[in-house]
Amino acid sequence: MYAEKTFNPQTNIADQAASSADHAIRATQNVANKALDGLAGSVQDLRQQAAPMLNRATEHASALAQRGVDAVRDGSHQLRERAQRASDGTRNYIKDEPVKSVLIAAAAGAALMVLLRAMSSNR
Repeated sequence: MYAEKTFNPQTNIADQAASSADHAIRATQNVANKALDGLAGSVQDLRQQAAPMLNRATEHASALAQRGVDAVRDGSHQLRERAQRASDGTRNYIKDEPVKSVLIAAAAGAALMVLLRAMSSNR
């Protein structure tokens, strides 16, 4: 037997609605895919633009850190030289004036003892 197709307006409307929905879904997917592709391209462009800036910032920070290390090293060297000159000057003074040096050391020691006693009695 041969089944005869009957025209059912409800089935035709439902088919058209389903077809329209499928078409809308595909169109939405295409738009979303294009938007995501554009976003991915923008992110890639930003990454490529940011990389040189980050490299320059890193180089600048490294240069600043190296300058800081150099400044500390130079300051330490200068301080060491000053301490050496003061030590040499003190040695020379002691050689030239041994009696005065001993008297000055004794006076400084006595003054320090008076100061320590004054501080301990206040406690």
